[in-house]
Amino acid sequence: MNGVPTSPRIGMFLPAHFPLDESATAGIDRMMTQVELAERSGFDSLLLGHHYLANTQFLQPLSLAGFLAANTTRIRLGFGVYLLPLVNPVQLAEELATLDILSSGRIIAGFGAGYRQVEFDAAGVPFDERFARIDEYVPLLRSLWSGEAVTASGSFGSLTNAQIHLRPVQPGGPPIWLGAFGDIGIRRCARLDTPWLAAPEGTVTDLQDRLASYDRHLGDAGRTRPTTVPLLRELFVADTRAEAIEVARPHLEAQYRDYRTWKHGLGPDELIADNAIVGDPEDVVQRLREYAALGFTDIIVRVQWAGLPFERVMRGVELLGTEVLPALADTTIGVAEPTIEMAEGRS
Repeated sequence: MNGVPTSPRIGMFLPAHFPLDESATAGIDRMMTQVELAERSGFDSLLLGHHYLANTQFLQPLSLAGFLAANTTRIRLGFGVYLLPLVNPVQLAEELATLDILSSGRIIAGFGAGYRQVEFDAAGVPFDERFARIDEYVPLLRSLWSGEAVTASGSFGSLTNAQIHLRPVQPGGPPIWLGAFGDIGIRRCARLDTPWLAAPEGTVTDLQDRLASYDRHLGDAGRTRPTTVPLLRELFVADTRAEAIEVARPHLEAQYRDYRTWKHGLGPDELIADNAIVGDPEDVVQRLREYAALGFTDIIVRVQWAGLPFERVMRGVELLGTEVLPALADTTIGVAEPTIEMAEGRS
């Protein structure tokens, strides 16, 4: 056991999309009930997803972030992730500067490459350019947010001594996080000097290995690990471990049955044991401390899964706020060193 800082910031991924046969207005009312409880309970952030042509009623994240900025006071608002290659970076720089002002400096610019061909076809963006556009757009956003006069041309168009005068509240603009699954994406984070937003899969040992890879790539780029290292995780908490597993199992299985961003090949029991956070509050605290001990500073959890009754979602948020977050505030309780045994069932 080591006495290590074990108090990560806990955020919530907010699925802001609704089934086709339900009222979107009623869905927004439920969503805001959840948001209000999350802010009262001490969650640090809310992250939104981004898709076009979804098979649900999908609220677009820039508009929704503005709505949330007006209806919250403290909690940070961001994207997990926004599909950067699909949009014009100059337009996005001004949109996110606007949101940062509307929220009094609470925006997190979480970006990703995307994986659905249909979205790229609809936007007229070549699918095979998605990673190159991230390399192109991230430095451009930073330059514009910093007030530089930019002369550049690329896939987005051209700029000649161009500036944006609507400056974000946060110096240099909202912090940029980049989502990545594999080593190539992790190397991109190091090269672009952004926090790596770790995907919601992988055992403790997998994550330990990926963090080591991140550190190596940072070293190759002459950098050290940033002060923010975020992680996405699926989470379900109930009053007892048995209840949590019973309720979570079918929903987690459905959630990942057709998940196309990674070839996990795992059954629901393995997902529960090694990839998701499922259990009673004590189980959840222990797993969150394990991730913090690895070096993750921000853990963003998705507590609302397809088909999960809203009452269950709200009970989970309540338990996190009353039992998990306060327990995490004790920052020097020992955490077992990650071992191969802790990651049994690794893919």
